[in-house]
This record gives sequence, C-alpha cells and structure tokens, in this order.
Amino acid sequence: MKNIMTGLVAGAALALTVTAAGAQQRSQLDQVKARGSLVCGTNTSLAGFATPDAQGNWSGLDVDYCRAIAAAIFDDPSKVRFVPLTAQARFTALQSGEVDVLVRNSTWTMSRDTALGISFQAINYYDGQGFMVKKGLGVASALKLDGAQVCTQQGTTTELNLADFFRKNNLKYTPVTFATADETRNAYEAGRCDAFTTDASGLYAERLKLSQPDDHIVLPEIISKEPLGSSVRANGDQQWANIVKWTHYAMINAEELGVTRANIAQQMSSTNPEIRRMLGVEGKFGEGIGLTTDWVARIVRHVGNYGESFERNVGQGSRLKIARGVNALWSNGGLQYAPPIR
Repeated sequence: MKNIMTGLVAGAALALTVTAAGAQQRSQLDQVKARGSLVCGTNTSLAGFATPDAQGNWSGLDVDYCRAIAAAIFDDPSKVRFVPLTAQARFTALQSGEVDVLVRNSTWTMSRDTALGISFQAINYYDGQGFMVKKGLGVASALKLDGAQVCTQQGTTTELNLADFFRKNNLKYTPVTFATADETRNAYEAGRCDAFTTDASGLYAERLKLSQPDDHIVLPEIISKEPLGSSVRANGDQQWANIVKWTHYAMINAEELGVTRANIAQQMSSTNPEIRRMLGVEGKFGEGIGLTTDWVARIVRHVGNYGESFERNVGQGSRLKIARGVNALWSNGGLQYAPPIR
C-alpha cells in the first residue's frame, strides 16, 4: 500500500508540475483570449492620449492603439480593461504581468529596451521635450531660462534631458520635482517654479487644464528626441510582440492606402493587390501571427486608420490641434512608415 500511495503522490506531483509548466508556456495571446479582454497599461490622464470621462469611458491616441489590438483579436474594441499607471509604476506593472501591453506615452530608449526586461514594439507618436512658461515672464526662448526654477516629473527621461540641456548651454537652474503630472502642473500654476517641462504634446495637453490657458506659451525649442511607443514583456513571446507591433503598422498602411472607417466596406472589393492582401481578401497573413485573415479590416472598421485616430485625438479635430509634423506619413514628409503586408 505504501508503494502504491507513494506512486500516486509522485504521479500527482508530476501532473501538477506538468500543468504548471503548461500554464507558464501558454502564449500571451491565449491568456488574453481565455480572459476575454486585453489589459492595457496607460496614462492616469493625459488629454489627447489617454483620458477617462466622468463615466469611466477612455479616449485618446494611446487608447485607440489598445482598442485596435482588441479589435484585431476579438473583433470588438470594447474588450479592453485600462489600467492607469504613473510614470514610476508603469514599467513595473508590465514586468510583473499586471498588464498585457503598455501604451502610455513612454519614450523608447536603449536602457529601457535592453535592461528592464521589456521590449518596445512601435512608435505611435514622435515627440520631443519642450518648456512652457507664463507669458508674463517675458521669456521667448528656453535659452533665456538661466537661473530658473523648473517643474518636472520624477521617474522620467524628462529629468535627464533637463539636466543635459542646461549643462550643454552652460546655464543654471533648480529642478522642482513631483511624483505625478497633476502635482507638477499644479505647482507650476501656483508659481512654485518659472517653467514647466515635459514632452511637447504633454505641454499642450496640460495647458488645457490650467485656469487661464491663454496666459501660457510653449517655447519653440525642442531639446530631445522622444519616440513614444508600445512595449511588451521581453519573455520570448514573439507572437504577442508581432501582434502589438503590426497593429500599429496596419493602421499606418491603411492610411497610406486610403482605407478608412467610412469606405472599408467598399475597399473589401478593391482590385488593388496591396489593399486585398492587407484586408485579408487575398493571402492569410493574419493567421501567421495567430489572428484571422480579416484582422486589419477589423481594426479599420472599429477604430480607423492612423490618420483618423491622430486627427480626432490630438490633431485638428481635437482641442489640442497639434499639426501632424513629423507624425505625418513618410510620403508626406513625416516619419510614420510601415513595412508592407506581403
């Protein structure tokens, strides 16, 4: 009996080990499908990129990216749970598996991409750091901020860029740092510092929250490169990385080929071979990354192409009214360029 019981216990232990190993090996896509929703880490609140309304409904450029991933997987952009994360908590949340993907205006840098156990996938917004000051300060250039007190947020590349800028230009300054964007903005408005620095897109968004937005100006200098993009865990799950990366590329390709939410039904009958491949009418490219053949059609039908998302969230159709600039398609003089679906 003892030998039989020992064998049963050993067999049970082996079964548990195999089950645990199987769970660990289950792909991120399988986990998302089993859960029935995507968990997306995003900003706590940044106008144009990720903002919840009074009812908890999220909108923004980063939010659209998350919804596009959900659309590609579930054919339903609402199957996303948004997790608002501070700058200090964002990468830890991704590393720990609290979120499936991080789309939170995070700058792609070498150290982040190689030393944090995460992997950046696609740049959905090319940005650069700038400065905002009160018009009454009488400053028209960041080079005139010698001796200034500058408000900035902790745990960001902004702090490092700020130090580099003043050091390079032989200027003196006093950093005034805070844990959150709201604290930083409130301190600036209260007069605790002379200037407020963050990504230029963030400055336009934060200015809208000030009591008198028109009393403040964004200075012309852009002092850094801030490629903002999506990231996943660097755990060897290439399928999941491909889904996140190619969702962005799909939206870029759709804009370039003129496929929109309004004409997607007609475009399904297009004779253009590039459009037919992209929309899954020909070929099975989606199946190669674990999706359906019509994965791009799902994205465009529910969310739109990149240009549509840009315009309604941060462009001329939004309160921010940011020009496309470097975020225009490569064919229009910008940097947004996607590999072809073929």
